[in-house]
Parts: sequence; structure tokens; C-alpha cells
Amino acid sequence: MSDTAAGSGRKRIAAEAFLESLSAHNVDYLFANPGTDFPPVVEAYGRASRSNAKVPTPLVIPHENLAVAMAHGAYAMTGRPQAVMLHVNVGTANAINNLLNLSRDRVPLILAAGRTPIAEKGKFGSRNRPIHWGQEMFDQAAMLREAVKWDYELRTPEQVGDVVARAYEVTMTSPRGPVYLSLPREPLSTDLPDEYQADKPRSVPSRPHADPAAIETLVRWIAAARFPLIVTTSSGGEAMEALGRVAEAYAIPVVTHRQLAVCLPSSHPMHLGFDPTQLLPQADLLIEIECDVPYMPNVQGSPAAGCKVATIGEDPAFVRYPMRSFQSDLSITAIAASALTALEQALASAGVSADAIAARRTSVAERKAARAAALAKASQPDEKRITPAYLSRMIGEIAGVDAVIFNEYSLSQDHCPREKADTYFGLSSAGGLGWGFGAALGAKLAAPEKLVVAVLGDGA
Repeated sequence: MSDTAAGSGRKRIAAEAFLESLSAHNVDYLFANPGTDFPPVVEAYGRASRSNAKVPTPLVIPHENLAVAMAHGAYAMTGRPQAVMLHVNVGTANAINNLLNLSRDRVPLILAAGRTPIAEKGKFGSRNRPIHWGQEMFDQAAMLREAVKWDYELRTPEQVGDVVARAYEVTMTSPRGPVYLSLPREPLSTDLPDEYQADKPRSVPSRPHADPAAIETLVRWIAAARFPLIVTTSSGGEAMEALGRVAEAYAIPVVTHRQLAVCLPSSHPMHLGFDPTQLLPQADLLIEIECDVPYMPNVQGSPAAGCKVATIGEDPAFVRYPMRSFQSDLSITAIAASALTALEQALASAGVSADAIAARRTSVAERKAARAAALAKASQPDEKRITPAYLSRMIGEIAGVDAVIFNEYSLSQDHCPREKADTYFGLSSAGGLGWGFGAALGAKLAAPEKLVVAVLGDGA
């Protein structure tokens, strides 16, 4: 219904529909760093405060890089993508660092930015500042196109709801990732037709499930393996229980290499730490789960000759990485949780040797006990200095098992065990500094009841 029809004496503008469409897609927050492109958004929020329209909570953030990191932290706590809006090309440029982190971590985000007004004169919202000439680009989205899944520019006020729906659909479709929307001031300021009605949110495509034939092949390989090894980086909380059951039942050691989120409780009997170097030469089957860099050949060595390699993930080939040459003999496209559940079911009738399982279990238990003793010794207090190992241990003990830790370099995961899903997040493999503090702030905003800890270092 138009505002004129409702008796307000004015029509709705596209910016109102933009905010309402974001909220209809369960976007909780709009993290904003505003400029001269924001008047219609400010007007829309003012009108929403009077009409009680449902819109995302606005937060003015002092730096664009921080805004993107906060959106990431809020998503980590809620599972819902958030929105960020920035000032034209210059604001976009300031956000690219953390946008690269989100891209590599497959974090959904609706990143919006104004665009310098299109018209030089004669239109409502046309240029009225010198920067409106200097800030115009031939292709504003070009600077970040490699880091987003989709980009688009709003062209008419009537399409604003469809544009938000498309942005949400793309950002949440597997593999997830950020999208970019540029919003020129004129269409965002323009009245909507009386008959305007936004479509309801559309269904997001289902995430991929494992090919049963590929799972059966992997089952045969596990049954034949003497020493299978699982390496994962970001299989995450939703796969944790299934990973734990498979690893425990078949005595398969697990290394969470460069762990970005808790993949397996540190106390799990099959968890053998965060570095595969010592185990790689013994493995005759390497199962990589959501792991972009399972090992570094020039530093940690490579699997032994004859070792079979299976990869599991939403994008097991990591096709957005320009160069990546890790061996793969079996590649399974699936989210980790569904693949592991299917694997568990198929293994139940595979007749895996009980003697082989028992021998591995004994070997892994011995390794885990030796590792625990070495870690305990390394983390003892030193009379002369606070060692990184001791500090990491103290952070873990004082924060407790329910705290959420965002680690940007400094924390040693060996000495700070985490037992629960979504209680640890590490810096993306992109390595864009300045992520941890903002992500922790966003997490605290979205989950105020939780203790959130940011551990920062290396210039972060």
C-alpha cells in the first residue's frame, strides 16, 4: 500500500523498500559508514521509526573494514547473512581487505554501496558536491569483482525488492559468499508506484549432497587402508558430531590443520592436533574435508607414494584459487555434514577389520598421550617470562568452555583446547589483517549473553 493511500500525504521511496526487503530476508543489522549517497537511507529510517516498519537495526561504524568484520561475527553467531552499506567507490575500497577474508571463508554478506549520482543536473538527487564528479568510476564494482559472487547496480526504483531478493539468493546459495550491490542516489530517492509490492523471499537452492557411488568408493578405501588420516580446516560445527563418530568408530586420526572453526573437540580420542607433518608419511589414505591447504609440500612434506587422496567439500577443487596443485584421486562435492553422515551409514555394513581398527586405536592413543604430556610441559609457567604456550593455556582456562574466541594469529590452539562448536574462529586463509576485533564485536552484538574474546597480534 502506498503512503499516500495510507493518509500520510507522501509516497514511499525506494530506500524504504530496500530496508524492508532486507528485513524480510532476515537481515538483522545494517552496518553503515555513510556519505553523501545516504540521504535516502537516512530518510527511510526516519520514516520507519514513525510507521513501525520492520527494518534492520542501523549501526554507524567508523571504518568500512571494521563494518565488514562485524557482519562476519554476527553471521558466525546467527547463521543469518548481514548487510553493510558504504560510501561509493572510496568506501568500497576501504572494505576490500576484509571482504577478501569473507570470500575465502564463504561467508554470505550483502555489501551495498552508494554510487555517485548519475545525473549532473535536472533530477531529484542529482549531483551537488564536487566529489560527485571525482568519485564516479567507469566500473565501480571492478575493484572487488574477484572477491564477490555477484554484483549489480540498481537501475529503477521498482526493482529494488527484486534486487535484494536476488542478492540474498546468490549470497546464500552454495558455496556461500559475499555479493555487491551499488545504489545510485536518484533511483534510491525516487517514489515507488502506488501498486508496488515486493515479492516474498524465494527458496534458496538446497546444498549439495554426496554422490552415493563416490561414498561407496571411499568406504572401500577406508576398509583397505592400514593408516587412514583425516585433515580438515573448516568442516565446522554442523559436521562435528558425525566426524567424531566416524573417527572414533574406525580409529581414524584427525588433524585440524589451520583450523578456522572448531571441527572436533580437542579432547576427542582421535584428535591429534593441528599439524599433519608427522602423520603424512605413514598415511596410505588421506581424507581432506573442507581443506584448501591440507599440507604445505615445501614445509611439511607430502603424502607417501601410493597414498590415495579423497577430498570432500562444497567446492573440493577450490576453483576460485588461481593455482592449487594438491593430488586428488576421489573428489566428492557435498557439505561436510551430509557427506560424513552418508559415510557413517555406508561404513556400518562395510566389514572393516576389527583387528585393524584396534591396532590403530592403540597407536593413536599412544600418540595422543605423548602429545598431551609434551603440551603440558611446554605450557608450564616460566619464572622469567610469559611464554606464548602458557598465555594461550591461561586464556583457554580463564575464558572457559562456553566463551567464543576470535583468534587473529597470536593464540596457540595446541594450548587452548576448545570442546564446543562455534567457540573458536580463526583468521581466513586470505590473511587480511584487522578482522579479529571487528568479528568479535559483531559476535557480541548478535549474542550479548556470550563471553567473547579477541586475541590479536601481528599488526592486527
